Amino acid sequence: MAHENAFSTRDMLSRLGIVAAASIVTGILAHISGFDGNQVVSCAIFIMTIVATLVFWPLRLAIALVGLAALLGCRVLTLPAFIASCQLDIILFLVGMMVTVGVLKDLGLFTWIIQSVLRMPRMTGTRFVVATAVLGGALAAVVDEVTSIVFLAALIFQVCDTLKIRPTPFVIVAVLATNVGSASTMLGNPVGVLIGYKAGFTFWDFIFHAAPVAAIVMAAVVLICLAWFRPEIQEMSVRLQQRRDKDLGLGPLVQVPYGRGIAVLAALLVLIGVHHGIEKLLGLERNTVLIVAPLFFAGLLMLWRHQRARHYIEQEVEWWTLLFFMMLFAVAGTLEHTGVTSRIAGNFAAMSGSRPILLAPLVIGISAAGSAFVDNVVFVAAAIPVIRELQHPYLWWALLFGACFGGNITMIGSTANIVAIGMLEKRYHLHVSFREWIRLGVAVGIVSCLLALAALALMARFLPAAH
Repeated sequence: MAHENAFSTRDMLSRLGIVAAASIVTGILAHISGFDGNQVVSCAIFIMTIVATLVFWPLRLAIALVGLAALLGCRVLTLPAFIASCQLDIILFLVGMMVTVGVLKDLGLFTWIIQSVLRMPRMTGTRFVVATAVLGGALAAVVDEVTSIVFLAALIFQVCDTLKIRPTPFVIVAVLATNVGSASTMLGNPVGVLIGYKAGFTFWDFIFHAAPVAAIVMAAVVLICLAWFRPEIQEMSVRLQQRRDKDLGLGPLVQVPYGRGIAVLAALLVLIGVHHGIEKLLGLERNTVLIVAPLFFAGLLMLWRHQRARHYIEQEVEWWTLLFFMMLFAVAGTLEHTGVTSRIAGNFAAMSGSRPILLAPLVIGISAAGSAFVDNVVFVAAAIPVIRELQHPYLWWALLFGACFGGNITMIGSTANIVAIGMLEKRYHLHVSFREWIRLGVAVGIVSCLLALAALALMARFLPAAH
């Protein structure tokens, strides 16, 4: 993804040409397909917004705001429809989680986790790769993928600096594992929250149906990486043995108080875990407690650590990203508002006949390919109305796995990828080439999606109904 720098005039014009061409072609195709005027405009502006965010990524929020204004100005989208489409409930859920993660950082939980890995006895290259992969997947599942990769990268940098080896292979493994682990629960990825809330799935639906698939895929990804980076892993093992022979460790170890951090995280997970039971007991709408739990905890934590309350809101909450999500949800919601998604769903239903389950390979393939090049939230936000029309739980899970696993295909496929590459470039001035990443990414992506499809086929009769 492009860095936040100025575009040359020639580069700007060429990118604008791509955006204009994509919008015009989409409008023509929509008109030929028999869409009415509002549907043609909504399709053209939606594609214009998506393509523009892709080619002008540093300006994505500004582009989303312009796209939204265009929809409102063309009277394709109304203010009530905008408010209904911008998913304020999900945005507030993410705000609560970001504040809670900020407090957990202050309480030393993540530092203690890093120290625990450094203390592991008789560490080898293989054990280090497996440990960082499992840790990355677990952290992504219970906090989020960006927090996971930031702390894993710090661990990897410390170990690789001590051993004087190249950190890039180990960072790539950590990113791949983090993206896989983010599909395990509703907490690891905005896509999980969006799908879970819109489909009406509970926290335990993800634990019983998404987590096992993610665990199987994780094992496969680790095996692929162990084979792919075998020389680098062997070099790490040799360096580790040399330090053991000299009775040297992997870095300074300090005692970190971690009890309060574990207590806070455990309490939040328990409340989220029992949300469905509380909702039934109190007669609340489905997933109300799920959305409110992080906000409730964020409020309590800010009262407890009131001296840092403003810091948590201003520094720990990614307002730029959240505002982008809101505008993107509203732009995508226009397709549902104008009936475009109903027509697309009808065409898909006609293709699959009475067995919409046959669409699963198409759903997982499109979402994986799309998520390899554009933020997966874009595709999920646009696809949800279509999946909802098709009314088959199998397709919700296919969308989840395609969007999360597809992020591994390219170096710009997920936020975790971009963050990790940025940290590498900033610390070591190392450049990860597109070719270096995509060779492994394609192999991992294809294997992950095939395993997910096979697992879903086996679980098809046990999948929970969407609400």
